[in-house]
Amino acid sequence: MKIEIPRDHPRYKSLVIREKIVEGVEEGYVVLQGLIAHGRGECFDYLIGEETIEPAYRAEEAAVAKLLLSTHPVISINGNTAALVAKSIIELSKLVGAKLEVNLFYRTIEREKKIKNILVEYGAEEVLGVGEDANKIIEELGSERRRVSAKGIYIADTVLIPLEDGDRAEALKRMGKYIIAIDLNPLSRTSQVADITIVDNIVRAIPNMVGIAKKLRKTDRNILQEIVDNYDNKRNLALVLKHISSRLVRLAEER
Repeated sequence: MKIEIPRDHPRYKSLVIREKIVEGVEEGYVVLQGLIAHGRGECFDYLIGEETIEPAYRAEEAAVAKLLLSTHPVISINGNTAALVAKSIIELSKLVGAKLEVNLFYRTIEREKKIKNILVEYGAEEVLGVGEDANKIIEELGSERRRVSAKGIYIADTVLIPLEDGDRAEALKRMGKYIIAIDLNPLSRTSQVADITIVDNIVRAIPNMVGIAKKLRKTDRNILQEIVDNYDNKRNLALVLKHISSRLVRLAEER
């Protein structure tokens, strides 16, 4: 059921995002658990201030630089990602030369195909990880996420995993892969395990990364490497937590 959200509603943007995920559930490519995951992330977005803070932008810049430097970068796609940023994530993949792969915890062939169709509709030329293409197994994982493409995540040197996914982040790290995560929870296992953690809402992070990629894609590789080398994920996460704590103190004092 679609509802008309008044543009003057104080939570207009937030409600539009929620409706997109609800539509994904109704169309069968987002699972109900995806709604729960989104709500958990939105809670942290409130704490951050629902904006891209400086540490997040630094992480986005480092992430784009790393993707441009990588030999086999892959962007993993789940239902929520397809519902919220399909168009911009395809643009990002083309700018940085990354492959797109559907990878689901609650895996069914129907969901895989529906997500692939959405990506193709928005201009994706190749979508991996669907049906028989998920022909390799990550032995370190027990969930259905262990099934990956031999042309994608299995051989990737860098994997961008939008949205929280601790088990897979840990497993891919053990395989020696460089992990870029987008996770609004700076305390999650995903955030702590990843090499680069972007603590930002995916609807801001991916468009930001598209803009950064347009600026960096012709940059000298030595400069890109310097951006990556100067990035410290633990320090960046600490800055995010300091931002949240100082913001909450300020809000409390304003009451």
